[in-house]
This record gives sequence, C-alpha cells and structure tokens, in this order.
Amino acid sequence: MAIRVRFAPSPTGLPHVGVIRTAIFDWLLARHYHGQFILRIEDTDRSRYVEGAVEEIIGALKWLGMDIDEGPGQIGGDHGPYFQSKRLSLYHRYADYLVESGKAYWCDCSAERLDELRASQEAAKQDIRYDNLCRELALEGSPGDGKHVLRFKIPEGGTTTFHDELRGDITVENATLDDLVLIKRDGFPTYHFACCIDDHHMAISHVLRGEEWIPSAPKHQLIYEAIGAEPPKFVHVPVILGPDKKKLSKRHGATNVLEYKNMGYLPEALFNFLALIGWNPGDDEEILPREELVEKFSVERINTSAGVFDIEKLDWMNGAYIRAMDTGELTSRLKPFMAEWGWIDGNWEPWGEDYVESVVELMKERMNRLTELREKAGFFFEDFDGFDPADVKKSFRGDDILSRLRMVRDALANCDFSLTALESAVRGTADALEVGAGKIIHPVRLAASGVTAGPGLFEMLELLGKDRVLARIDKAIAWVEAQ
Repeated sequence: MAIRVRFAPSPTGLPHVGVIRTAIFDWLLARHYHGQFILRIEDTDRSRYVEGAVEEIIGALKWLGMDIDEGPGQIGGDHGPYFQSKRLSLYHRYADYLVESGKAYWCDCSAERLDELRASQEAAKQDIRYDNLCRELALEGSPGDGKHVLRFKIPEGGTTTFHDELRGDITVENATLDDLVLIKRDGFPTYHFACCIDDHHMAISHVLRGEEWIPSAPKHQLIYEAIGAEPPKFVHVPVILGPDKKKLSKRHGATNVLEYKNMGYLPEALFNFLALIGWNPGDDEEILPREELVEKFSVERINTSAGVFDIEKLDWMNGAYIRAMDTGELTSRLKPFMAEWGWIDGNWEPWGEDYVESVVELMKERMNRLTELREKAGFFFEDFDGFDPADVKKSFRGDDILSRLRMVRDALANCDFSLTALESAVRGTADALEVGAGKIIHPVRLAASGVTAGPGLFEMLELLGKDRVLARIDKAIAWVEAQ
C-alpha cells in the first residue's frame, strides 16, 4: 500500500501546537514509509476564515522542517485543488448521487425550528439530534439554493463498526446517530462530507486526527460505504494536556507554534519535543534527531492516553540542542534576535561576526532559549548604569571594597589580558590583601558586567577587553564613592 497522509487544517486561526503535533505524526509516518505528505486546506466554514492563516500554517511547517509533497499554491500536485472551497463541484456530484440513490435527502427546516427542537430536547433531557422530519418528504432542492440543506440518511436500526488502528473495532448503535448535514444552505459541504470525499479522491491511506473525532468516525464510515469507497485507516491520537492535566490552552502559555519561534526555541528541539507527546520510540532516549525519529516512528507506538505539554522539559531539550549546535550555526540563528535588540546590523556591525561568535561560544552552555542571551549577555554589547541593590549587598560589601577595587584595577591595568595573566592578576591581588579569591572575583564580576552570575570570569574579561574592563571598574569605584 502506498502511504499517503494528509494534514488538513482549517484556516480559522493560528497553527496550534496540538494540530501541529498531529501533523508531525503524519509527516513521520509518510517519511518512514517513503510516502507522501499532503497539505489540504479545509476552508468550507467561510464565516470563521482568518486572513493570513494559510500562510501561517505553511510557515509553521516550513520552520519545523516539514517538506510538503502536495499542497496549495506553488506546491501543487496531481490531486488538487488543495483548497476545499475550490472543490465544490466534486461535492455536488456526490450529493446528487446520494439523493438519486436514496441515501440523502433535502431538508428545509428553519434555524428557528431547529432551535426549538434543541430546546425541547434539552428540557426533556433527551439526546440532541434531528428528528428526521423531512426524511420522507422528498423535497426538491439543490446545492446553494439558500433554502435547503442536504442530510444523510443514517440506516434505521442495526449497528455500525469502524476500525481504529490504536483501539481496534468500535461499534455503535445506529439509533444513537442523527441524520447529519452534508451540504449547507450556501452550497458548501460540512467537514464530515468533504473530508470523506477528499480522502477518497486523494487516495489517502491513513487519517491521523485527534481522539475528539472518534464520535464522528461511524458517520464517516457510513458515508464511505454509501459512496462505495474503502475508508482509510483511522488513527485517533490522544489530546495534549497542560501540566495541570487539563486540555492545553492559552492559560498554559503559548499555543501558536510560531510563538515558540519568537520565544527562542529551535525548530529541531520543538519538533523532537512534540513528536514525543503521545508517542515513544520504545526506549528511554529523548534527544532524537529528525532522521532517527523517522527511522523509529510507527503508528503502533502511539499512546491512547493523553500526553502532557511540559514547558520545563521543552526548555531542557531546547538547551540540549543549543549546546550541541555548531557555534557558527547557532550565531546565525541568533542574528535576527540580536539585530532586533539593536546589538548589530545586517553586517554584524559594530562588533564584527568573530566577536559575536566568541560571545555565543562563551554563553551557549548557559542558555535554554535563544532569547535568554539578551538578559545574560547584554553587557558584552551595551554599557549599563548603576547596580541592583541586592547585587551590591552581595558583591560590594565590606568597608575595604574601594581599596580592593582600586588594587585589582591597577593589577589588571598592568597585565596583557591573556587568560593566564588575568587569573594571576586577580588571584595575586587576593593574596596581597590576604583575603579569599572570592573577595576580588565577585566585585570584579559585578563591576565589569553589572551582574553577579555569568560565564567564567577570566574568559569574560578577556573577551570584553582591557579598555572596557578598566573603564567599568573606574565607573564602579566612582559609584561606590558616591554612595
């Protein structure tokens, strides 16, 4: 069997991490079996269409490194169009067939009548469903006439069974299903109808979707049977929960995938992280390069229990990818952020690419997100005024602080600023004053960087350079004197 999977989002919002996680499963399955990954835009709900959403979806896939074999626009393919709104004639042909074969009927029940029906059923604590009023009326209608919807005739009595690749056969009583709408008054198909027709015509082999679609699966099974088509293999994947075990939402943080790009996450790390929510490779490995994920992926190892989106674990994983990345590549990834912060221009000026790369090399072990560089390394690119009171209390304490700063300043002024010379100057000052090395190291760090934590002191001083270090120590001495 040729493996063909589709990612079929609705352009009604920005790409949610839960939707993209399912797309990652689709992509991994296609790549594992050397199949095709298709992007189809399900834009039949025109009232909820969001301008720019399609571009955001494609942008998210590209950023995550997920190449598309068939899709809208310039992507192209042999099974287009890839917008459902451009496939109306196909749906209408199937609608005519179902009416002619007695498997669907036109319904003219007004919205007011349906609202009244729902209210009475709710009051009577009954299941909410259409009461089949128009089922035997043989009304005349046509797609888009503004007066009728087309409803599917659910078989009376009996059961319907569909197969889920994770859960096995699932059987429901037909009496629990209602005559669902296939074509709306505006001539557009419902999701249920369009996805079945499209999956059949696009030769989709596997449909991976959220487990919230399980109640709809028997309806889809019946539609496939009604049009004489073999259904694809259904794989209903688990939902993603927040750390509090509630459905992932904005209260847990960002839900739009591209927000994670702006927050400083690497696409390789986010891809790896999302792939492991609801699936496991069968061992304890968690840092898995894309090629290894492709090699190990299988539908059988998708879980049926919900996965948890743990931002702390994502931070850890992103940090691991940062530390493993070539420094030159990491510097290139950081360039847009540093330009936005005003540290460099498009030509690395005023610092030069070599200097910037040296800063990244020194700081990469201390970052879990790219954006953390701004807080942790700003002193390499910008001067600062004053000090945090808590830092002063910690590093500038003692009546002899001025004498310590002046003496180490003189020692640094007389060294060549090599790592060996810097360490000798700092530790030599401590020995001369008969104090512990920390009594010199901590004040020098605060004076030179404005913060109390950072990379190795001597590496930091060497990279800042003699002129800036001495100027900053002079500034710190003046600040202490003014207190």
